Amino acid sequence: MTIPRFVGRPDWYNTFNPETLAATGTPLRWGVIATGNIATTVTTDLALLEDAVLQAVSSRSQTSAAAFADKFGFTTHYFDGGPSGAAAPGHLQLLADPEVDVVYVATPHGQHFDIVRAALENGKHVLCEKALTITSAETRALIELARAKGLFLMEAVWARFVPGFQRALEIITSGEIGEIKWVRGDLGFVAPNDPALRIWAPNDGGGALLDLTVYPLLWAWGTLGQPEKVAATGSLTSFGVDGLNTITLSYANGSQAQLISGLVSQGPGRATISGTLGYIETVNSLNNPKELFISGPGGATRTETFEEPGSGYTYQLREVTRCIQAGLTESATMPLDDSLSIMELFDEVRSQLGLSYTNDTRTDI
Repeated sequence: MTIPRFVGRPDWYNTFNPETLAATGTPLRWGVIATGNIATTVTTDLALLEDAVLQAVSSRSQTSAAAFADKFGFTTHYFDGGPSGAAAPGHLQLLADPEVDVVYVATPHGQHFDIVRAALENGKHVLCEKALTITSAETRALIELARAKGLFLMEAVWARFVPGFQRALEIITSGEIGEIKWVRGDLGFVAPNDPALRIWAPNDGGGALLDLTVYPLLWAWGTLGQPEKVAATGSLTSFGVDGLNTITLSYANGSQAQLISGLVSQGPGRATISGTLGYIETVNSLNNPKELFISGPGGATRTETFEEPGSGYTYQLREVTRCIQAGLTESATMPLDDSLSIMELFDEVRSQLGLSYTNDTRTDI
């Protein structure tokens, strides 16, 4: 039987009570960099953890930084050209704040490398939104720096930690649906045709690949592991990024995965994992399934449902907290080597699609 690279539940899963979100150790003082939609959603969940102190937030805009700080009760806010650093960017002022222990980076992909590097150089632990960087060279450099500094670093692939995904892995590793032979996953929506949006901007790492593909890939990577071969097709938009991509992953044992991601059409957003004795299908969202449909041996079926606090981000936030409190520099559930291997896979996909980014030619790594 094929065993996933990351199996079962994280160490804290069976003892973590999502209803209490109780403190698990010394409180951590958080800094949040950026004030957009994802920062708002994640910070809402971060505020649910009793051992999370909302210390500082930064934005380019004084108005945005102040509003965000007021909304969530941050102690301090920074903004470009603020009083703490003359003309310094707000995020650099935050990173110089000795009261901040760990930062959550929620800027567009293209800014991740420079901000995370600065955070590590300032002695901060880091949780960075996916994709961690735009290229594998950038990812490798950040991993080397974090390890040299002895600091915690994790890519915020929150979907690895949610109950529905963890339960699916538990069922698969139990052998109930047999050996996994194929995986299929899709995720797509129609993005507004607005060139000002970061999702279409090459400088920001725009396109479907870095924004969406991590989610269907999650199911293939978790059940079949790293593929032997990758074949990708897709179409580039007039903005110069991929509006649609289809990826086929092939494995040495003959298993395959088919993944579709797009910003030009609406899809069901579903994952199916097919084994020799049965299959699992996500009933709704594949990135945070609240229901799993399981068809087991002999055609017996059932549906399992899951409840969780907040929007589902508390699980990855609890993992970051647990790791830092325990003196760990990375998570066994979202290891840095996985972030690097997946970015190398994305580099290969981009090569096959003819998709390039400004960061591909940087020389300061």
